[in-house]
Formats: sequence, structure tokens, C-alpha cells
Amino acid sequence: MRRMLVLAALLLAPAAVVAQQAPAKPPAKPAPAAPAKPASKFPPPAFKITIGTEGKFPPFNYLDRKGMPAGFEMELAQEACQRIKAECEFAAFKWDDLIPGLIDKKFDVLMSSMEVTAERRKRLGLTRRYYLSPGAFIAAKGAPYDGPPSLLRNKRIGIQKDSTHADWADKSFRRSAQLKRYNTLAEALDALAKGDVDAVFGDKTQLWLWSQKPDGKCCEIIGQDIKDNQTLGLGIAAGTRKEDAKLRDALNKAFGEMLADGTYKKINDKYFPFPLN
Repeated sequence: MRRMLVLAALLLAPAAVVAQQAPAKPPAKPAPAAPAKPASKFPPPAFKITIGTEGKFPPFNYLDRKGMPAGFEMELAQEACQRIKAECEFAAFKWDDLIPGLIDKKFDVLMSSMEVTAERRKRLGLTRRYYLSPGAFIAAKGAPYDGPPSLLRNKRIGIQKDSTHADWADKSFRRSAQLKRYNTLAEALDALAKGDVDAVFGDKTQLWLWSQKPDGKCCEIIGQDIKDNQTLGLGIAAGTRKEDAKLRDALNKAFGEMLADGTYKKINDKYFPFPLN
């Protein structure tokens, strides 16, 4: 019996030795890691706001083919949102609903070519001006008035009645030129195209836009820009609720940076051949 046990041990020994000497299996290779997503050049949004506009005043604000607000002001707004680290949505409202909608918290920022006035300052918190369209004259191409406004003395000047531009013309030309008043700027420009007036005074952007249309090919902007805070206003600002001082300060900082680093000019030049700041 002892011999049988010894023989069995000798027979099993090589297998045990082989088992001990067999190389261990290499560990399984880890699955390849998913490629890392490229980092965004913008930091993640810190908060979310909605910007309200009318969307009916091209090229400043309008609705694109998808029905989304677009235009000069909306590009300024998008750039400002990136700078203040905000996720921004855009929504269109009727003009008369803009200020009530802002106050009622239907949106957070109003950017819709809203002029700064004393009455609006009472109701809203207004940012710094982000654009100003000066007053200007338009006349037939080659007209001899392309210089200081004094060259238009004794001439027929068309103006839109009951407007800030009419106020400036009254102050500057009441006794030295023939002021012809029209119900709308369009009527005044039609009179210019027909030769019924020698020049029209109005908002430079609107005059330039008309000059780009077939009806306005006859004419061009002349002379120098007219800026007068007392009659022509202080310009266009964004509106916030009065209590949203931090948001207003952030927007002011963003607008200032855009002006300083040339971003504002790049956006301006996409829409207009003259500066609006």
C-alpha cells in the first residue's frame, strides 16, 4: 500500500511542477478610452437670460427665415452674452408689449432700438448707449451742398413733422431755409426724388437705407453727421429691470470691451458703411 502511494505521488509531481512553472496569462488589455471632446473656447454659462426684441426694424432687428430674431442688435447681444457667461435665448414681442413684458419678467433684457428718454429712465434700468444713429442730410448726387449745413441756407429742406429731426431743423434753419414738413420720412424722401425739395434731413441710417433702394439711387448722404443730445437724443440702450443692477453692470462692461477691442467695429461694418458709436 505504501508503494502505491509513493508511485501515485511520483506520477502527479510533474503535473504539479508544470502547473507551477506555467506562465501566468497576461492581463486583459483595457478597452480604448473614448476620445476626449475638444474644449469649448467659451466658459460654461453661469446663468440664463432671455432677450426680447420686436423683430421688425431691419437691419437692426428682424426675424430670419427660421423666425428667429437676427440683425445688428442681436449680434451685439450674442457677443455680450458670451462675455458675461450667460446662456441667452431670444424672443420677439409686439412693440407695445416690450416694456410691460420686461417689467412682468417675461424676459430679462430689452434690445429693440429703444431710445433713451427721461420717462424710460423712470421705469427701467438702462445700460450705456450701444448705438447712436446721427442726423444727416441727403440730396441729389453731385449736389453742391456736400459740406457744412450752412450751404443749405435759402434751400428747400424736407423734414418729418413732429419729429426730433424737425426740432433740430427748426432750431438751426427756421430763419435761413424753407422747411417743408411731411407726415412721414418716406413722403419727404419721395419729394426729394421728384425734385420738390433740395435736401431732406433725418436719421442717417434710414436715409442711407433708402439710398440703397431703386427709388433712392438718385441721392446720397451729404455733409457732416449731426449730433445734438438736446434735440436728437442720447442714443439707443438696452433695458433691464431696475433691480437687476448686476446684470446691467455686466452688460455695460461687455459693451465697453467690445468697443475697446474692435469687436463692435467688426459687427458694425457688416451692416453699415459708417460708425454708429
